Amino acid sequence: MMNSPIPTRVVPYGFTVEGLGAHSSRTIMLKELKLLLAACPPDTDTEGYHIAILEDNVLLKRTESTRRKSFRHLRELYGLNRSLLIFRALRSVWDHDAAAQPALALLCAIARDPSLRSTAELILSLPRDAPVTSGMLAQAAESHFPGLSRATTLATIGRNAASSWTQSGHLVGRRSKVRAQAPSHPTSVAYALLLGHLCGAQGEALFRTLWARILDNPVHTLREQAMVASQQGWLEYRRAGDVTDITFHHFLREASYE
Repeated sequence: MMNSPIPTRVVPYGFTVEGLGAHSSRTIMLKELKLLLAACPPDTDTEGYHIAILEDNVLLKRTESTRRKSFRHLRELYGLNRSLLIFRALRSVWDHDAAAQPALALLCAIARDPSLRSTAELILSLPRDAPVTSGMLAQAAESHFPGLSRATTLATIGRNAASSWTQSGHLVGRRSKVRAQAPSHPTSVAYALLLGHLCGAQGEALFRTLWARILDNPVHTLREQAMVASQQGWLEYRRAGDVTDITFHHFLREASYE
């Protein structure tokens, strides 16, 4: 099984380190997540999301069975539970910059979905305009889950991961996909740095974690956006010479750890 960048101690915050995850059957479902969070206020609990999907049909699904499956997959991908720090943090910044939502969704989904996470290093290693196929992503997943999945499951993971990386802006194209540069924004930088912090990184090392690399921009750009995020109150960013100090009082104010 894959070597996870996630220590098991952070599982209570909402990270997932075991199993295949939702990409064995679905993508990051960005459209559905946008519809759900647009329809539900930030303080909605899990049951409220369940009612919104099943009874109010905010996802505009035709059948009850599809609505139930959508709720299950969205909960698997994002938690939909304010007691989970990574979902609560996602929800707190979600409404403030629609352009950042694809990156925010991807970051949370990668934190919670081992199969999608298994394709990240391949995507991040590729130069701009390099061709990417679902078969390449299936092979990346297989290398992290040797002997664990059937060929049909791996093929499904490959197709769904290709769609998810396209939804986030890391890939472009319909039939033939190529690597592109995804945009980053102050809120997605703040969220990525939080995920790195929870996984044990500090200071300047926060800009070199998997989460920061997923933002797909140079470190100097991430620093500039971290400064903007600090000015907006999402985090506290201080840099003097070679010393970088970043804290997260906004995200951690409801928690007893930092």
